[in-house]
Amino acid sequence: MKRQKRDRDTRAYSRGYQAGLEGKSQDICPFGSTTPRFNWISGWREGRVDHINGYVGVASVQNLKDVN
Repeated sequence: MKRQKRDRDTRAYSRGYQAGLEGKSQDICPFGSTTPRFNWISGWREGRVDHINGYVGVASVQNLKDVN
């Protein structure tokens, strides 16, 4: 079965979430264009909140939401 790649916006959100969850700065956002950058920062904010609330491991995966 072929594996389809997720769209760029969803990947940006997921990567931002992971960066926020790890406590990294939002200044490391790799996207320069508007929409992916917005999605990355949105994910980063949610990941940062989960990091502050102490979600780690499996608990954090359950909180990861799709952009769709």
